[in-house]
Amino acid sequence: MFEEDIDDKIYNLLISNGIDENQEYPKFVEKLYSKVEFLWKESVPGSYSHLTEKFFSKIDVVIILSGLYENNKEKMDALVDASKKYETPIVLVRPYGVEEVPENLESVAISLVGWNANCIVDSIKGALSLNSESCDI
Repeated sequence: MFEEDIDDKIYNLLISNGIDENQEYPKFVEKLYSKVEFLWKESVPGSYSHLTEKFFSKIDVVIILSGLYENNKEKMDALVDASKKYETPIVLVRPYGVEEVPENLESVAISLVGWNANCIVDSIKGALSLNSESCDI
């Protein structure tokens, strides 16, 4: 990697969570940690129903784990509404081991990604127009 290619930005992510029967949240976070050159932190709201502009002004990208949607619809819908309201890009992650995603989530996401760590990072950077590469899913 050349010095000019080094990305020292620390990405502030809001990663959806909730009832997680398939342990997708820890699997996803593990994928992010596996990319040691990708610097990130997570902002965790107290409640998805009271997200403020001040909170969202600090968020770079919202990550929605679509495998959690069925058991957390109200919470996820509130997160999508706030993301749209405050114009924060959404990266949608397919359910672990499944191709199909809820259409209402796919329609608001700036990108749809599987579970390849490189593709996840590229999608996050691409959501901010910092990376023009795309991942074939």
